[in-house]
Amino acid sequence: MAKRKGVSGKTHTPKQLDDYANQNNPNNKAYKSRMANEKQQRDNKRVTTFADLDWMCFSKGMYEFD
Repeated sequence: MAKRKGVSGKTHTPKQLDDYANQNNPNNKAYKSRMANEKQQRDNKRVTTFADLDWMCFSKGMYEFD
C-alpha cells in the first residue's frame, strides 16, 4: 500500500484540515511564511557550521587560547 501525503477527515477536525490546507497551498500567507522560516533556518544552520570550525583550523591547538 502506497503512503499518501495528506491528512484524513476521519481523524482530524475541520479546523485541523483547514490549517493543513493553508500551510500547503502556495497562494497562502501561512505557506509563504513557513517556507521563509524553513529557508532562514537552513541558512542559519550553514553559518554556524562554518563559524564553529573556524577557530580550530587557525589556532595553535585545541586547548591553547594565547
